[in-house]
Amino acid sequence: MIDTNVYLSRWPCRRLPLDETAALADTLRAAGINQAWTGSFDALLHKDIAAVNSRLAAACAKAADLLVPFGAVNLTLPDWLDDVRRCREQHNMRGIRLHPNYHDYTIADPRFTELLDRAAEHQLIVQIAVRMEDDRTQHPLLRVPAVDLAPLSAILKSHPTVQLELLNSGRDMTPAVLRLLAECPNAWLDFAMSEGVGGIGQLSSQFPFERILLGTYAPMFSVESSPLKLEESELGNALRERVIRANAETLARAARP
Repeated sequence: MIDTNVYLSRWPCRRLPLDETAALADTLRAAGINQAWTGSFDALLHKDIAAVNSRLAAACAKAADLLVPFGAVNLTLPDWLDDVRRCREQHNMRGIRLHPNYHDYTIADPRFTELLDRAAEHQLIVQIAVRMEDDRTQHPLLRVPAVDLAPLSAILKSHPTVQLELLNSGRDMTPAVLRLLAECPNAWLDFAMSEGVGGIGQLSSQFPFERILLGTYAPMFSVESSPLKLEESELGNALRERVIRANAETLARAARP
């Protein structure tokens, strides 16, 4: 299985189970995951993004058979273009993971479209973490709304060579936005925050099944949660194989043809 949504380091407000890299890696392997696209919780509030990405690359190298680093980029910092370049040239990363809501910009910001251009140039997958935490559990001094996705479909249609995955979008995706993104062949979704009975089946009725990816959002969520959602959805072996591996492989090939 390929898990496209994993984090290392410490959540800013509390300790999480499995927030030690070795323990998390062991649990991922035990769950049958043999590749995990991995970002860093440090990216949310740290200002030295180059150091965040260097630590992430070093930590992933200790479990290189499993952990695939996805570097952070903060468009409000003056050296963000260098961070994009270092992700590809220094760390040989497959992608970058953005947190616009924590970094105080919107995807309507012209810098975001410039980032998509640079990502396509460097053949990097772009991930956007739409939400990191339920509103009910947020620290009162860290109230962070979900990313507004309304402008995204138009932006993706004007940047057809970039491949973009939305993480943790389940509870914040309106039907109208989902319908528009379904028309963008370079838009992909994980289902870490898709809830309810038959949630994956319902999602696949509104969004192309070929672009839905496994994401556990470990260690914030239990590693076993997303695989159990697959079992509950009774997709059948062929469709299940696409979600747990083949779709992610297709995305990786599309980003680096």
